[in-house]
Amino acid sequence: MTRPVLALTVGDPLGIGPEITARTLAEFADDPPAHGIAVGDAAVMRRAVEVCGLDVEVRVVNDWTTEPAGAGVIDVYDIGVLTGALPEWGVVDADAGRAAVRAIEIATKAAMEQQIAGIVTGPINKEAIWAAGSTFLGHTEMLGDLTGVSEQDTMFVIRNETHGGHHLRIFFATRHMSLREALDAITVENQVGSIERALKALTVFGVDEPRLATAAINPHGGENGHFGDEEIRVLTPAAEQVRAKGLQVAGPIPADSVFHQGLVGRYDGILSQYHDQGHIAAKTYDFDGTISVTVGLPILRTSVDHGTAFDIAGTGKADHGTMRSAYLAAIDYSPFVDRIREAYLPR
Repeated sequence: MTRPVLALTVGDPLGIGPEITARTLAEFADDPPAHGIAVGDAAVMRRAVEVCGLDVEVRVVNDWTTEPAGAGVIDVYDIGVLTGALPEWGVVDADAGRAAVRAIEIATKAAMEQQIAGIVTGPINKEAIWAAGSTFLGHTEMLGDLTGVSEQDTMFVIRNETHGGHHLRIFFATRHMSLREALDAITVENQVGSIERALKALTVFGVDEPRLATAAINPHGGENGHFGDEEIRVLTPAAEQVRAKGLQVAGPIPADSVFHQGLVGRYDGILSQYHDQGHIAAKTYDFDGTISVTVGLPILRTSVDHGTAFDIAGTGKADHGTMRSAYLAAIDYSPFVDRIREAYLPR
């Protein structure tokens, strides 16, 4: 696939999603490395182009095989939800939530039918999709339902340009729960599962013989139990179980050094034990360049890792750096779509 077709869902049409999508597609309109197609309402994209002051035309397409129009044109797959006067920017609106959900459904269907290489998702507003009748907590749960899978993981991807463009991937043993709950959830069994899924994901996404490291939980890795014993009771036995299967996993390694070791190329991936441990490391190093890939889905999905920013929506001030990075990451990973489908399609 020399120039992959990618669907960029704009997220909540009243947040910054349409603006960062428009800016990303406009940036690459002259010499597109992929055919990026916004998925949303055409009127929403035209309004975003206007507030951003972009000198581009919005073209409506209804066929994923349409060739890019070239310089000065961005394409939108019109979902036909917001057909009247558009709501004001930056508010929770049920119709906006319905548009966000519809865009995800259309893009996911196209990816499952292999009409496109993958999807890049803009930020949604949970209150808005709930007001529209959705029962999902967010993108991940919705995509799981649409693709028929029940277990997905988040993989952060960071490119370290100072070390030959090496990619660091960060995985998460636990995600959206309190720190207290996360510590209770990190058992030997769960840790083994997290390690094995991370190693599988690295292989699926193009890393031969991947090297993974697990982050410790306690300061200095617990100092042999003086600062906590999770490393002794849980993390080390889990790593030993995986190593006994012939897989490459190091750790647990103190968290104040393991992410740097990954950035300079010692490891291909790091397993973070709880949400903020990995998020802080990634976003401190490169906030706009850190993107999220959902692994476990039978489709390629990359995403921004920020919200709808209702406070600046419609001002044209939104920085599209993270959407740009997510788009480029989807292009990078598009050669692996067949491998992704084979690895994760429910049987």
